[in-house]
Amino acid sequence: MSQVAFDKDTKAGDGGEPSPPMNLHAYRPIPRISIQAFCESDNVARQIARASDDRRMAKTHVQVHMGGVDTAVELFQTVPTPNLILLETSAAPRDMLQSLAALSEVCDPSTKVVIIGHFNDVWLYRELIRNGISEYMVAPINLSEIIGVIGGLFVDPEAKPLGHSIAFIGAKGGVGASTMAHNIAWAISTLFKNEVVIADMDLPYGTANINFDQDPAQGIAEAVFSPERIDDVYLDRLLAQCAEHLSLLAAPSTLERVFDFRDDSFAHLIDVAQRSVPHVVLDVPHTWNGWTRTTLARADEVVIVASPELANLRNTKNLLDTLKQLRPNDAPPRLILNQVNVPKRPEIAPLDFCSPLGLLPVATIPFDPALFGNAANNGRMLAETDGTNPIVQSINEIAHILTGRMTLKPKRKPGLSSVLSRLKRKKQS
Repeated sequence: MSQVAFDKDTKAGDGGEPSPPMNLHAYRPIPRISIQAFCESDNVARQIARASDDRRMAKTHVQVHMGGVDTAVELFQTVPTPNLILLETSAAPRDMLQSLAALSEVCDPSTKVVIIGHFNDVWLYRELIRNGISEYMVAPINLSEIIGVIGGLFVDPEAKPLGHSIAFIGAKGGVGASTMAHNIAWAISTLFKNEVVIADMDLPYGTANINFDQDPAQGIAEAVFSPERIDDVYLDRLLAQCAEHLSLLAAPSTLERVFDFRDDSFAHLIDVAQRSVPHVVLDVPHTWNGWTRTTLARADEVVIVASPELANLRNTKNLLDTLKQLRPNDAPPRLILNQVNVPKRPEIAPLDFCSPLGLLPVATIPFDPALFGNAANNGRMLAETDGTNPIVQSINEIAHILTGRMTLKPKRKPGLSSVLSRLKRKKQS
């Protein structure tokens, strides 16, 4: 008996996996459940392992075993059955029904069972459902089908739609990631009249309270340090109203205490916020630790803000490579090139900056110290300072893109530029 071929920490795939289906974005996260899979073929085992690595399955505990019904029966004679059993069998329909009788004898009544078979047979499907099987899937199966079936069994169909979380992070400190996050959140709330919550996650140095001219007594610190109290009502008490449809979870912006957190410290807060409003904007500080990594890995969308110089290019490339591993079934992060054309500063041309990344920027924002400075010093958004400025129009376009109201025209993936070679030489020296 070959057992535990993959687990949650195992990277599945052989490099030749097909592109993930785009409809994954429609699926809600799976709740905290245990799943045991029993597979007769490597392909089914690989697809289940890929699904277990998806961010929508982050709360689940998945084990994949090689072996079919006999392996499952032998295991569950000595250990409790999980919330869900995924069982592949190549048996013919009538033989399959007989073999599953042995599994029913060792299976807890509350455990759901999904059969992955190799016969597209309506009679078989009806017989399996009549005998208490939760679902029947016909191999070959893909990642989207697996997550969809599990979600159908464990996600409440009457639950309210989850809000869309958008995480902003700077490729380097001082590139304006927070400014972009705040202004784009304001644009979403004013252009579309959608409720938006901004979570300023830079607890010691956050600037959202200054940018929105707010001084709330409570904010994100109270939520993170008292996670057991977080629900819709408590969250509403912590929010500061910045505009008609825009609320802020402000950072304390103080050094009176040390802000050390577990990897998942912000996860429950973000979950509650997503159940409360259509859009949650996460202003993630330019640091790299367990909780920033987890926040970026689980966000619905990631936006990297960078300035066109070498260190930004290196950091953006590192972020893209890491996030591709953390989010293997999601589209690449969005890129905003900010602070472009600073006088007398040597810069990498936007095309040369983007070429080694293979990524088209959603916007290129020129350097305009008067516009940004006046807005920041007065605690106002850019659109409130000069609504006709082309930069404001660019921010409005980004708001349309991030909410799915506008799409970028696809272009051929750029080739490598000489800038990447410079990075490699610098690393070797």
